[in-house]
Amino acid sequence: MQTTTLSFSNMSSYGELFPDFLRARRQSFIVENNWDLPEADGMEYDQYDTPASRWIAVHEYGEILAGIRLTPTIARCGIYTYMIADAQKGMLDSIPSNLLYMQAPVDEHIWESSRVFISKSVPAKMRMRVQARLMGQLVETAKSLGAEQLLGLVPAVWERWIGRLSLEAGAAGPKMNIDGVESQVALMRFKSYP
Repeated sequence: MQTTTLSFSNMSSYGELFPDFLRARRQSFIVENNWDLPEADGMEYDQYDTPASRWIAVHEYGEILAGIRLTPTIARCGIYTYMIADAQKGMLDSIPSNLLYMQAPVDEHIWESSRVFISKSVPAKMRMRVQARLMGQLVETAKSLGAEQLLGLVPAVWERWIGRLSLEAGAAGPKMNIDGVESQVALMRFKSYP
């Protein structure tokens, strides 16, 4: 099992990995979750898939097992910034604008994690291992990009798994049902060790 962080500057080195990643996102979000999202050529994408973002793929033998997108909260592309901030501004019909207790941060040391998925083809006995690899790479990549905190709209059960990571977290918004999933924005900080 491999874990790769993709960017616009390195994706040409990985052949079909990025298109396969977007195909796996389509399978997860459009086919299985029945979300109304943009797609082309069998790939799911949105306005936040820009050169400012990074994509983490857990893959094995050409199959994408899991993935996540990282976007800096200072990102800007036309009228868009990052998903949570734009939802708070009322720009996204699918996410309520009252998802945060505070004003969405704009800070070079805070990155948003979004579009998190684990393929349904991953057997139950492997899911914890795949999740651990995904989250471990998320922490490593975020730190390498200068992030000190991560902001994510995540399943409301985040408190169960956050302790296994090198993160401390707190609720940054209320629990809400989004497309049938109980979700909540969490603000995660990297644990500091003496």
